[in-house]
Amino acid sequence: MPTQPPGSIDHALTRTRVFQGDYTPAHLEASRARLARDLTELTWMGLLMADQGRGARRRTPTALHEQAAHRLWELSQNVITDSEAACRLARFHADRDPGGALTFACLLDLADREEGAQFWWLFAAGAGNPTSALCLYFLHLRRGELRDADFWASQLAVLDREVGQYTPVGHSAITPGAPGAGITMRFEAPGDDTYVPDDAVKNAVRYLAVEGDDELGNIPQPSAALAHRLEDLLTR
Repeated sequence: MPTQPPGSIDHALTRTRVFQGDYTPAHLEASRARLARDLTELTWMGLLMADQGRGARRRTPTALHEQAAHRLWELSQNVITDSEAACRLARFHADRDPGGALTFACLLDLADREEGAQFWWLFAAGAGNPTSALCLYFLHLRRGELRDADFWASQLAVLDREVGQYTPVGHSAITPGAPGAGITMRFEAPGDDTYVPDDAVKNAVRYLAVEGDDELGNIPQPSAALAHRLEDLLTR
């Protein structure tokens, strides 16, 4: 019998075949759980791959965590290039504006400072910002933490009811219907192709002050100059 390609439904079913009399009920239950997990990943992957946005600039990832990383990169780029991004950053430094926290966290993640990004996305989501919940959704998918990703998809549906929140990127919920897949989110990327090179983002946040957090380590803090740096990057 020909070998099924990895990442296909036929491959998932082949991996879960159980022959009568050869296995105990425990083996059968484990096979069912493995099938549900594989179908969940296939569903997430299909939805992510169908919503590429501005994916032409980079190679198309194939693994679920790679595709989620690609989508989070796109989402963060869309946030920091929004027309209000620099203004929100300035407000964040002055009064901890949740929309500014979202922008700041996206800058940190683009600069490979994941712990700080997660801290400020959590801060913004806790203050009612739905786009931060979307970022956390992709962050957990990038790590392969499907249950946590599903939690943030559910939270996003709740936060979408908040009035007056800053949502620079449109998004929508999808119910895929696969076993255990929960709610899946996609966002609507703008039509333009504006983005900031990752190295430029790293340089912009390189000298930020940090404060210690018991769980997430050293957390970068915003500065008054950062908003001006972002404006400079967007006008080059």
